[in-house]
Amino acid sequence: MKPKHHKPNRLIDEKSPYLLQHAYNPVDWYPWNDEAFAKAKRENKPIFLSIGYSSCHWCHVMEEESFADEQVAEVLNQDFVPIKVDREERPDIDHFYMMVCQAMTGQGGWPLTILLTPEQKPFFAGTYLPKEDRYGRTGLLALLKRVTIMWNEESHRAIDLGEEVTDRVQTFLQISQQGEISKKVLDQAYQEFVEQYDEIFGGFGEAPKFPRPHDLLFLLRYARANPKSKAKEMVERTLRMMRRGGIFDQIGFGFARYSVDRHWLVPHFEKMLYDQAMLALAYTEAYQLTQDPYFRHVVEEIFVYVQRELTDPKGGFYSAEDADSEGIEGKFYVWTPQEVKEVLGEEDGALFCKAFDIRESSNFEEYGSIPNLLRSRTSEMAKQGQISQQELADRLEKSREKLFKCREKRVHPHKDDKILTSWNGLMIAAFAYAGRAFQLPEYIDVAKRAAQFIHTRLTQSDGRLWVRYRDGDAKVNGFIDDYAFMNWGFIELYQATLDEEYLNWAFELTIKMKELFWDEHDGGFFFSGSDGELLLTRHKEHYDGAIPSGNAVAGYNLLRLASLTRDQSIEKMADQQLKAFARAIQDSLTSHSFFLLAIQFAFANRMEIVIDGEKDHSDVQEATAILQQAYLPEAVILFREQSSRESLIPSLGQLPTRKSQQTLAVYICENYACQQPITSLNELKSLISQGRS
Repeated sequence: MKPKHHKPNRLIDEKSPYLLQHAYNPVDWYPWNDEAFAKAKRENKPIFLSIGYSSCHWCHVMEEESFADEQVAEVLNQDFVPIKVDREERPDIDHFYMMVCQAMTGQGGWPLTILLTPEQKPFFAGTYLPKEDRYGRTGLLALLKRVTIMWNEESHRAIDLGEEVTDRVQTFLQISQQGEISKKVLDQAYQEFVEQYDEIFGGFGEAPKFPRPHDLLFLLRYARANPKSKAKEMVERTLRMMRRGGIFDQIGFGFARYSVDRHWLVPHFEKMLYDQAMLALAYTEAYQLTQDPYFRHVVEEIFVYVQRELTDPKGGFYSAEDADSEGIEGKFYVWTPQEVKEVLGEEDGALFCKAFDIRESSNFEEYGSIPNLLRSRTSEMAKQGQISQQELADRLEKSREKLFKCREKRVHPHKDDKILTSWNGLMIAAFAYAGRAFQLPEYIDVAKRAAQFIHTRLTQSDGRLWVRYRDGDAKVNGFIDDYAFMNWGFIELYQATLDEEYLNWAFELTIKMKELFWDEHDGGFFFSGSDGELLLTRHKEHYDGAIPSGNAVAGYNLLRLASLTRDQSIEKMADQQLKAFARAIQDSLTSHSFFLLAIQFAFANRMEIVIDGEKDHSDVQEATAILQQAYLPEAVILFREQSSRESLIPSLGQLPTRKSQQTLAVYICENYACQQPITSLNELKSLISQGRS
């Protein structure tokens, strides 16, 4: 709600939900634009840069404590030029100044607070700052007052420091990461994950604990190639413990961003689209490897949440849901035993509380308990109640549905309804992959609608992608993540539909990506396009964070596109892409897990599987289903239909013509040589069941 006594500031004209949350602050905010920088230079004032996002809990706290405060606003408005940036709209600004913060302080996070000279050179970096000094932490007011005195009396100190920091970051970014990639890094990375693995609760490292689904994807594929390793066991336990924990919304589904503890119990309650996408992919691949229906069920729950809460009626996907409601983190999600029993009655309420750890003593501050299954012993409960485990599960599910309907009446967390191209690419990949793995056309249709949304609303006439869409407005030229993640989505859609339109979109996007981002000298892709705003220096992202790096995904895409099209120029670019970051990968293997996926694919006995036949024939449909459901991460699937127009894939024309009496021919090609075609479904099933493709 906007305060009635404040007039809106410049942010009122923005579309970003995060910027609009600050539109009625007394702070005279500017968005990131030339007007703000011109004012700073004209009035010789330092810039106060604040970067965050709409579902960030500590961003809300700082806004409430400081940016809505008249005293803080007076200092900022008088002595600084305050600029507010949504990190999800402008990841280029966020990435660069986050590197600055990490270089200056050794850590980072949001809200990100940076002080700049009028020339945009940083001389102070930090994250959340309380209004007043607190527990040894410098307060914002004290900092601003000290900086004002220094700027007025010795501005050269800040300017010199800004130059020094900028030079240091630029030097770091210019260090070559080139080298040769060896297959041995896969075994080395596996050993490092073993050392980090939490044997008791799953996951890696200590608290706070993040899902890290791209790590799990690497380990799943490692497990397939090395069945005697611990990789499968580590992934299975991690995925089960996360689903049982409070990090998973046991009432309404979907995963929170991370757990503040080792046990996966207490989440940071915000839910991000990218986490749902990447985790859906990890659970889908786990299902393919293990054939355990538990993992498929979790994917279905994730998609129930995404389609209910994060899907635009026109097909795109929203970005996030907040951690807070009514100003309290997690209030929407927690329950007391009394609240549960009021909905379910005494008997069913007591049963549900016992199963889901909802206690009088509370497991989360004073507000209530986070439903979780970490301590649940349903088999013992079933015996005590003299019912089967299935009967108990059905009873608990009916109770969950009642509690969900009741919870819907609560004040919901804020929803960030902007549609980001990059994150949509991840979710398109997830729906398309799960659709083919589970043979569920409805999931593929969801992916197709979202892809069409991006193609029509977030793609410019020259093929340039926009970053975000909201309220009819598309804005900001796309970055490498937008191109790489959307390409991943298009490739997965081709694998799910075998419709060459999606492969063509991926190919065209690759050409545009090379034109805008490729480093012709050292290889690799710059984060910003050649037509973009230059932020003191042009850098390349290669470390994975909560989402994989755009460069890693681009490398994986290039390798798969090269297999699909046999285009030598793409194969060469894929090779250069891995070599461009070889040293960086070797120096920090577990920080580059998605690059490890690309390396796995590069060194695998890669296969192209070509299905030849009429698409509507039952034999062809069954063969396609057999191949799509199998766990074949080292393979790509192509389709050739004799009656169709000339293929976009030249290599398909080089295969022998299927005999007229044959309804089906499946060609398995390895190392650019194709075996005799398989014409029998039984033979194909046998081959797949032996772990081959």
